Amino acid sequence: QGRVVESGGGLAQPGGSLRLSCAGSGFIFSIYEMGWYRQAPGGQRELVATKTAGGMITYADSVKGRFIIIRDNAKNTVDLQMNSLKPEDTAVYYCKAEGTATHLPDYWGQGTQVTVSL
Repeated sequence: QGRVVESGGGLAQPGGSLRLSCAGSGFIFSIYEMGWYRQAPGGQRELVATKTAGGMITYADSVKGRFIIIRDNAKNTVDLQMNSLKPEDTAVYYCKAEGTATHLPDYWGQGTQVTVSL
């Protein structure tokens, strides 16, 4: 059974940095699209950044130039380096492994809280 597990959330000040990490297991990591999503209180879950198996990267407009998605297929990890954090980045961040074929299931992590505040 596949799973992904996030780590690295916490409290940061505005302008600060945090790095989230996601470790995948139980599935062929290298063929999955890996991504980070977030959900703020009262809001819908939204895409933050994704990186396909072929290396194509997508960022939400709100994080472009501030966040970097880093994928390491040798370690089965995908990290999210978050710089220049803003209070509006406060949310629960989720890692997702998205299957690239209909027979491949998706996997979501349990989420990790990121709070940006003075």
